[in-house]
Amino acid sequence: MEGLPRQVGCRASFLSGLHSGTWRGGNHIAAPADRGQTLLAVTNAIVGMHREFYGRGATRGRTVMQENYVVCVLDDIYTKAERTLIDAGRFGEVQSARNAFQETMEERFSKAVEEITGRRVVGFLSQVRANPDIATEIFILEPDGKRE
Repeated sequence: MEGLPRQVGCRASFLSGLHSGTWRGGNHIAAPADRGQTLLAVTNAIVGMHREFYGRGATRGRTVMQENYVVCVLDDIYTKAERTLIDAGRFGEVQSARNAFQETMEERFSKAVEEITGRRVVGFLSQVRANPDIATEIFILEPDGKRE
């Protein structure tokens, strides 16, 4: 996956019911080992882009995928400057800046997920929280078989 960030120390997860050879809605579901590698690649890509553009990535990340949804959860995301603002009661400013960043990065994040999963991203949602120190990146995928 050329152009994607190197692997970071993150975990991947897959939801129950995903076994090699399982068919759901007429679509073959990847074996857990393949799925785990895919999810780890998504986590690494998203954390890597955060690190590249913020100068710091999450210390822990996890990605789950089921059907047409990919959810990446990032822990311990804030820079020292952002943490200082949050501790001073100014989370709103941090959240606003993070939201602007996510809107700006939507195309890059979505492209990485598309390259890794082989599926088109049709929607993107992002959210941050101060307590717990967490961010979510949610990708809605085009249903299998809809791609032309």
